[in-house]
Amino acid sequence: MISKEDLTKLSKLHITNILDLSLVVPKRYENNIILNYVTNNEQTFQAKILSTTQNPKFTKVKAHLINVDLIVDLIYFNIKPWQIKQFSTNPTIYIKGVIKNHQIVQPKVVTVVNQINVIYKTAINSKTLKPLIKKYITIESLQKELPKNIAQEIYNIHFPTKIPNLEDNYALKFTEIYNHIKKLQTKKRIYPAIKKIKKEITPFFNRLPFKLTNAQLNAIEEIQKDLDSSVQARRVIIGDVGSGKTIVMLASAYMANKSIIMCPTSILANQIYEEACKYLDEKVTLVTQKSKFSEEDLNNSKLLVGTHALLYQNLPQVDLVMVDEQHRFGTMQREQIARMTSENKKLPHFLQFSATPIPRTQALILSNFVNITLIKELPFKKDIDTFVIDKSDFRDLMIRIKTEISNNNQVIIVYPLVEESKNFNHKSLEEAQDFWFKNFEKVYITHGKDKNKEKVLEEFKNYGNILLTTTVIEVGISLPRLTTIVIVGAERMGLATLHQLRGRVARYGQKGYCYLYTNDKKNRRLQEFAKTLDGFKIAELDLMFRKSGDLLDGSIQSGKSFEFFDEVNNIHILENAKEFLRSQV
Repeated sequence: MISKEDLTKLSKLHITNILDLSLVVPKRYENNIILNYVTNNEQTFQAKILSTTQNPKFTKVKAHLINVDLIVDLIYFNIKPWQIKQFSTNPTIYIKGVIKNHQIVQPKVVTVVNQINVIYKTAINSKTLKPLIKKYITIESLQKELPKNIAQEIYNIHFPTKIPNLEDNYALKFTEIYNHIKKLQTKKRIYPAIKKIKKEITPFFNRLPFKLTNAQLNAIEEIQKDLDSSVQARRVIIGDVGSGKTIVMLASAYMANKSIIMCPTSILANQIYEEACKYLDEKVTLVTQKSKFSEEDLNNSKLLVGTHALLYQNLPQVDLVMVDEQHRFGTMQREQIARMTSENKKLPHFLQFSATPIPRTQALILSNFVNITLIKELPFKKDIDTFVIDKSDFRDLMIRIKTEISNNNQVIIVYPLVEESKNFNHKSLEEAQDFWFKNFEKVYITHGKDKNKEKVLEEFKNYGNILLTTTVIEVGISLPRLTTIVIVGAERMGLATLHQLRGRVARYGQKGYCYLYTNDKKNRRLQEFAKTLDGFKIAELDLMFRKSGDLLDGSIQSGKSFEFFDEVNNIHILENAKEFLRSQV
């Protein structure tokens, strides 16, 4: 344990434990060990000064290198008076440099030899840092935290007998990811549940006019085990676009005595409400700003489906809370809905659903904080062709759009910006709208700041041919006739966003088309995206191209979150770290 006083000294480096401190690696090493042979690298020599000559261009010091028995010239440009003094007053000194053609150019004089000097470069002074590393980074302290071989290698990084290789270093990768998942595990909260839920699910399955996928059945089985516990269930169910998460929610609601589903938009809430009315044979109430309901409805319903509006109601106690598209809500909102429906210190079981697939690495990391279920199977195989296009393909694009409209299908054109921007080399929604209104009928337009967007989306669903929009369409609305989407400026969007947008298309088994309109037609990221419809593979691609965010505190949404551990290539190290963590319990 690091003392409070020393943690204060280390606060600029955000160090909280010994493993954090062990991961503050040296910037470089100075090898001052005297060898009796010449290498091709910088090394240290014991030099006897034989003579010194100066001319206007350089100073030449002839020296006998005693340890390798070689006479060389030490060449200095712009030599300082104090340097000349070193050679005249010290006939035998230690120097450091590289021998080339019996010369050493600009050698350094060193005073400490036969050791490797460790150089740290951090936000705190080395005079403060080095004593703390010496105090806390010991073989004994590291072996209490890490496997013996890893502990020894980490110790050698700070107290080397030879210069260690820090590049692609297994011990550093292991220590970093082990430290991370161990911290996550301490954040895993355990609360008593309001009640254990045990109900036979078969009658619900018998009501369905279709068979569930194995992935859906597996998710329901895992939830069933969670609910049959006196400990509050906390599970995140992650399923690709169209994987059938709604039925998993409704199966969970069927098993519960009384439950809530909170959605980010009223369109999504309406869709789930309609499905619930179809497949549940007990009272369901819709709770949005515009829906009509009474206190009696809230108290007497088997299931409440709603938006943020739920947070402003006098909610009854429930035994299960579900949040759809959980990333669209703040942590406080998710916790508030659970608190509002709790009983003293007992909490309802809590399930979060997301349509944003994550890589296997991140799922394994996150599972130390919360239980994870991945729904990877789709009820039917999607048939969507994806094309990377530029302005040279515009004529062909127009033919496709007209063909789809003539077949009573719908088209969405997504623009990255609402208004014109000098920093963007694609047209904005406002700049482009005149072209579409002029050349097509039944064109609708909406965006994030549009107060009437939900009304516009509903009208487009029933009557429209073309919808001009921004990424507001990314999550939510189900459009049975939508077969084509055009994403303008696709190179500026994340792969997860592109996948969500493409997921709006062909959701009912028909042929779909996705056009990625870009000024960079050879963009490798877009080309790779176009090759697969698998959201989990796309998540791996996204991780490879832009790295992940900070899973621990959520403050970083993208960019490298680990210094040594590579989430794309080091999954085996993560699995080893998790295995070691399990063995320590």
